[in-house]
Amino acid sequence: MCGIAGVVSATRESNISEALVRQMCDRIVYRGPDDQGIYVADGAGLGMRRLSIIDLSGGHQPIFNEDRSAWIVFNGEIYNFLELRPALERNGHRFTTKSDTEVILHLYEEMGADCVTKLRGMFGIAIYDKTKRKLVLARDRFGKKPLHYALHNGNLYFASEIKSILAVAPELAEVSSQALLDYLYFGYVPEPLTAFTGIHKLPAGHLLEFENGQIKIRQYWDLPGYNTHAPKNEEECLEELDHRLFEATKMRLISDVPLGAFLSGGIDSSTVVALMARASAGPVKTFSIGFKKDDFDEAQYARMVAQKFGTDHHELILEPDVVQTVEHLTSSLEEPFGDSSMLPTYYVSQMARRHVTVALSGDGGDEIFAGYDRYRIQAGRQVYERIPGWARKFYRNTIFPLLPNKMGGRRLSYNVTLPWQERYIDGLSFLPSFERDIPLLSDDFRAILQRSDDPANVLRCRFAAAPASDPLSETLYVDTKTYMVDDILCKVDRMSMLNSLETRAPILDHVFVEWVTGLPPEWKLRGKTQKYILRKLAERIGVPREAIYREKRGFSLPLVHWMRHELKDMLMILLEPRTLERGYFQAAGVRRLMDDHLLRGKTMTGRIWRMLMFELWHRNFLEKFVNPAGLFSLPAVADSRRKMPGTSQLATTAPTPVGVPGK
Repeated sequence: MCGIAGVVSATRESNISEALVRQMCDRIVYRGPDDQGIYVADGAGLGMRRLSIIDLSGGHQPIFNEDRSAWIVFNGEIYNFLELRPALERNGHRFTTKSDTEVILHLYEEMGADCVTKLRGMFGIAIYDKTKRKLVLARDRFGKKPLHYALHNGNLYFASEIKSILAVAPELAEVSSQALLDYLYFGYVPEPLTAFTGIHKLPAGHLLEFENGQIKIRQYWDLPGYNTHAPKNEEECLEELDHRLFEATKMRLISDVPLGAFLSGGIDSSTVVALMARASAGPVKTFSIGFKKDDFDEAQYARMVAQKFGTDHHELILEPDVVQTVEHLTSSLEEPFGDSSMLPTYYVSQMARRHVTVALSGDGGDEIFAGYDRYRIQAGRQVYERIPGWARKFYRNTIFPLLPNKMGGRRLSYNVTLPWQERYIDGLSFLPSFERDIPLLSDDFRAILQRSDDPANVLRCRFAAAPASDPLSETLYVDTKTYMVDDILCKVDRMSMLNSLETRAPILDHVFVEWVTGLPPEWKLRGKTQKYILRKLAERIGVPREAIYREKRGFSLPLVHWMRHELKDMLMILLEPRTLERGYFQAAGVRRLMDDHLLRGKTMTGRIWRMLMFELWHRNFLEKFVNPAGLFSLPAVADSRRKMPGTSQLATTAPTPVGVPGK
């Protein structure tokens, strides 16, 4: 595990210096505090910061092939590298290390860029082929590891984090209006965009090849078809599920450094810990956090699971300086990011790092096994599809605008009249539903957004591409390709790596996921029971029923309480002239939102948090690190549509955004 960075020029004569690559690496030292490696030659420079996990003494990067015609830097872990190595040795490849990195490089010599199809793990890879003067970038199938790139003045820059690119090409700090609009919809910036017009995310499951000054990007993997194989009975399904998830978990126990697991006491993390305990010779180290407020102290469930499986359990009940933490995190995040669960993820990573270097997690269980409440809710609302489309449209266009804003159930009545895919999109989107009640965007920002694409197109395109024929499976596909990649996995990577901690997710082993994807939807959502077959597996392997059937929380936090107390003063920056003068929002809309929350007792936590993160990103990242001399405001925001050099872009023609005035 590490952070990688580098630059390759289209011409051999370009002066790529070691100092430039070192400057890129210096911005991500926390991703790899144990070692640094840089190699520059032939108009190319590759660098890395290493967190040593496998082959501690011999895994220094960059790694070269036998004749030094190809070199690699790599961020991640390949769990099947020991299986791949013997065939490569039989083909005459000579190994100088015991690392997984060298296996990738020799596999590239055999297969070219398609070598990534043989890899089972998580990765961000950069291979420079000196003979062909070609750079190959690859990102793992689910995007567990980040990888960004920018083509600028004939140079291809790449890095695990955006800040490495900005460190040497600050002129790329042109803010994307499209990305900001996407954030205001979803709370994250979906791939391939970043907050900056000239910098892109390499999408999960994609390859990039840079040769002769040209970029070519192609997808090498996607989720297979849903509902393709039905088990004969529940026992057969459980046997296969147990076998496959145990294998995926056991593979992720390979490590030359201390290893443990996050344990929230929920189904996903408890199941992973139970399987770890089965595969481990000694007690598994587990880590859980809680908060002083009783409503959010779930440590008892984690404690119960830890006792059941005899783990070496570490528990911390927090009274955090949440203001200081928010300031610190928003100075580290390169994009606005609205998922408040980054706070407990950061805290539990910080605690775990005191004891281990690697932690397993239960990430992926909700998207793969239908764990979110919204899946059950949307299934229940399918009944509204029986209402004729013309009647639903008449209600939205004619009756809904006449309803008073304070009327109970007003938003729900609008949502249920939409076609089911639009209904799901509307439920995920913050901005349209809010603007139907309180206009929030300024006229100037709204004018800029007229030139942007409808953010909902991201989800519409995923629905159109879903290899499924039932609503639940289509929805699982959409969330796996969007929310999981750009929110959940991004959050876990950033918060863990800020603490120099590697995280591994057995449930997201791609071989395991391909099998689960093929199960019929009733094995995931049966009636009102979410994660049906995973719950049955948890019972089977001994997870206490109290943990299996409790209300879903994950690593929850008392955000409503904090925003009325510890964070109250911080919230007031949303009403400061400095914030309002940026030109994004209407002052009246912001004041009404704040009054509803602070004076009228309404719970506006999610909306205010998203706006707070938006403003703190401007203050703590843009203005401190990107442009300390100037105030970022609306005129500095560049127009940018949803496109990505070198590949087919997402569709940009779609219905008018639902409920956003002025478009």
